[in-house]
Amino acid sequence: MLNYIWLGLVVMAVLMGGGSGHLQEVSNAAFEACKAAVMNIALPLAGVMALWLGLMKLAEKSGLVEILARALRPVLKWLFPDVPATHPAMGSMVMNIAANMLGLSNAATPLGLRAMQDLEKLNPQPGTATNAMCTFLAINTASVQLIPATTVAILAAAGAKNPTQIIGTAFFASCCSTAAGIVSVKFFEKLPMFALPPAGPVAASQAAVEEERLAPHLVWWGSYALLVFAAAFVYFGWQHASLPEQIARQPLVRLVESVSYLAIPFLVGFFPLYAALCRVKVYEEFVEGAKEGFQVAVKIIPYLVAIISAVAMFRAAGGIDLITKAIGPALAAVSFPSELLPLALMRPLSGSGATGIFAELVKSQGPDSLVSQMGATIMGGTETTFYVLAVYFGSVGIRRTRHAVPAGLCADLAGVTAAVVVCNLVFGH
Repeated sequence: MLNYIWLGLVVMAVLMGGGSGHLQEVSNAAFEACKAAVMNIALPLAGVMALWLGLMKLAEKSGLVEILARALRPVLKWLFPDVPATHPAMGSMVMNIAANMLGLSNAATPLGLRAMQDLEKLNPQPGTATNAMCTFLAINTASVQLIPATTVAILAAAGAKNPTQIIGTAFFASCCSTAAGIVSVKFFEKLPMFALPPAGPVAASQAAVEEERLAPHLVWWGSYALLVFAAAFVYFGWQHASLPEQIARQPLVRLVESVSYLAIPFLVGFFPLYAALCRVKVYEEFVEGAKEGFQVAVKIIPYLVAIISAVAMFRAAGGIDLITKAIGPALAAVSFPSELLPLALMRPLSGSGATGIFAELVKSQGPDSLVSQMGATIMGGTETTFYVLAVYFGSVGIRRTRHAVPAGLCADLAGVTAAVVVCNLVFGH
């Protein structure tokens, strides 16, 4: 499906650009997008990837990943029945989902890429997405968020009376989006058109190896050292929550923001400490894991260029505006504001593009208007589906995406619909 979507975006962009006399704008958008894909996304991601893949290596060697996967085995086994319960991919996926929920995008993407690499080790057909990969992508494109920090910041900068009031509606919309994504991906994987042949001996042998691996144990005084380390961060969290600008906020918001504020420093310190207490050679293992960061960042460049340039060309040619004019009146008849349509169409395609459209929407409609609240909820309840697909599948060379695209789009549709409904109920008068 991704082949047809990409081809359609490019061909329609060229034809519409030629018909409207904007071919030069289309060309410029393509070249600017290619530059942004490499210079603004892939290369900066290399350093971040090196850090998190190094830390993940420590977590894997020390047995932390297995402990985490074992604790959540019942849920994970239902979501990913083809993945062995103690496989490192289980822990990587849990950590990625947790980072997404806390809004830690700098950590979520590298952890997600690591999870895809772990899932690829179980793939009997390299180049074709497995059911587990599609399920993981559906969850990521839905992306439950506790606090959509960027959206709240835009509302606050625009002078909203209560910019955090959309946190509850965004959480509800993202839950609906996630549920729809999971249901869709489980439904689509059973259809004959998306069927996969039975797993081969590669996956089975790998599973056996992973089941036999034993985790190392802490030194006898290690638990006390970890307790002291955790207590220090509880104190740091209390200090952060007691700041004057935090006291005025709602208790739940203060709690989640404090956790988000401390999460990355805690993980950066906890992983090496735990590994060292398990007698792992932390520096050597960190460097070994970090080596993969640059390789992964380079590998995803062609996929990023393909998706981002096609989206930029389509937008520059006026494709979003054309669709808005065509179906806007029909959506307005069912109480879907036509002003929201450009945002709803751009959100699955481009995060930066959607952020720009949302900022313009807030400026034109006012930060406290119902339309702006709906737009903020859409931003917090949905994800950039095609960017996630390009980066995650590109990191392991997946070309046949199977049912990942339709499942992701179903999640987006559910998130947008839920955003409009819940905002009408909560903010409508």
